[in-house]
Amino acid sequence: MPRRPLSGRSRKVAATLGEYLVTFRKLQGLTAEQVADRAGITRTTLRRLEHGDPTVGLDVFLEVCRALGILDFVLVGMNPYETALGQALAQSMLEQKRTLPERVRR
Repeated sequence: MPRRPLSGRSRKVAATLGEYLVTFRKLQGLTAEQVADRAGITRTTLRRLEHGDPTVGLDVFLEVCRALGILDFVLVGMNPYETALGQALAQSMLEQKRTLPERVRR
């Protein structure tokens, strides 16, 4: 199955996420080899992730975040109720006396 082309914006975000991972690694004084070992991946795979390769799997991203001690930050950052947008949407639903559809609640 051919891959769908990634939008320019998504490609830029992937590159920025890679840069952030490099920064967290360097701030902790860790080598790429140490992080790769802790994440259970090869140094080549870590390099691809750090360079923003969008084909690296979510599992790899999550394991690298865990190895860097930032997995909880990623989780909190994705919580819709912790973002201004999520809070505004939730408030709008409350004002309209709407609830999440059953398929979304679970």
